[in-house]
Amino acid sequence: MSLIKEFTKGFVKENPVFIMALGLCPTLAVSSSVQNAIGMGFAATFVLIFSNIIISLIKGFIPSKIRIPAYIVVIASFVTIVDMVMHAFLPPLHKSLGLFIPLIVVNCIILGRAEAFASKNNVLKSFVDGLGMGLGFTLALVVIATIREILGAGQFFGINVLPKSYIEKPMLVAILAPGAFLIMGLLMGLMNIAKKKK
Repeated sequence: MSLIKEFTKGFVKENPVFIMALGLCPTLAVSSSVQNAIGMGFAATFVLIFSNIIISLIKGFIPSKIRIPAYIVVIASFVTIVDMVMHAFLPPLHKSLGLFIPLIVVNCIILGRAEAFASKNNVLKSFVDGLGMGLGFTLALVVIATIREILGAGQFFGINVLPKSYIEKPMLVAILAPGAFLIMGLLMGLMNIAKKKK
């Protein structure tokens, strides 16, 4: 598979959220605003890229019996870096994302890409896969968050985009947990319909 196909597969064909249904916990939890979605998406992308690179480099040295714990140590190291940098330079975002930053360690997208891809491919392909999957995850988060923020608050990125009458009485269910499930389910359904038509 060419590098371009490796990169783009994470956007539609193998989108972690809409097609493979991975990483749903942070997707549902942090997609109530676009700002949170972008923050979580970039944090996960950083961890995906660098954990893929390191795992691809050390795959030959890790005994098969301890490969999963070894992958988790690598992933946890990069999550710690993200957590500390975000805490130091983006405290409001760090506070808003809260516990979901450390939980990137157990995000099945990252561990899945380490096991299924980085442990079997070279560094360049692993980098491209991590970047594509991370940006695909970010795209899914932003799409869900955009719909939820507009319907649930009448805003986009904190800026009012709907009339004042709507903002005074928005569709609050959209920014609550049931709204997250509903919107994500509808988007997954649309993706499946589009996939079948192709």
